Amino acid sequence: MSRRCQMTGKGVLTGNNVSHANNKSRRRFLPNLQVTSLLSDVLGSSIRLRLSTRAIRTIEHNGGIDAFLLTTPNRDLPPDAQTLKRRIARARTKREAATAS
Repeated sequence: MSRRCQMTGKGVLTGNNVSHANNKSRRRFLPNLQVTSLLSDVLGSSIRLRLSTRAIRTIEHNGGIDAFLLTTPNRDLPPDAQTLKRRIARARTKREAATAS
């Protein structure tokens, strides 16, 4: 399992540990990833995702996973998120068609 956020694409960065004597050794900056279950109102089920804490806050700020994905352009989403966005959009149109009839 890669250390990458499934919504924002945030991943591992590299840099140097610099000691007081100015010795440099390589290190990795790992993102703070959490396995989270988010409730999708349109799909009617919960979705388990591996998200950074910043992505969790952004999703909650935008009103949930459905609102976040439908308002975010595809160019800003990784392929996994685009697939989920298409599922939500299809379910939403199907639900709207059922209520219109």
